[in-house]
Amino acid sequence: MKTLSKITKNIRSKNAGPFWVTVDLFFKDNNSFFYACENISNEKVSNILKIKKNQLKRFEIENLKVIKFSFPRKNIQGSRLDRDMHGASFAILFEQLLL
Repeated sequence: MKTLSKITKNIRSKNAGPFWVTVDLFFKDNNSFFYACENISNEKVSNILKIKKNQLKRFEIENLKVIKFSFPRKNIQGSRLDRDMHGASFAILFEQLLL
């Protein structure tokens, strides 16, 4: 089995507005991109993020070799309960994902 960190150049998470976070998976080559498209299920990702599967949006951008996952923030950006203003802490959850 491979981990996601072995086949990506970069894994990045960031704000997608005050209500959403996006995780970008940048792949090293086309083979890695297509392998990930087939082996990363929305169910796996929603389990990692502890969200309902229907809250997850997935975008596969072939010419950039990128898969993006967007999901609603549990706490609105900048609210009293928000502990990650920039949404940067989510990327680490993906690094050891087994494919």
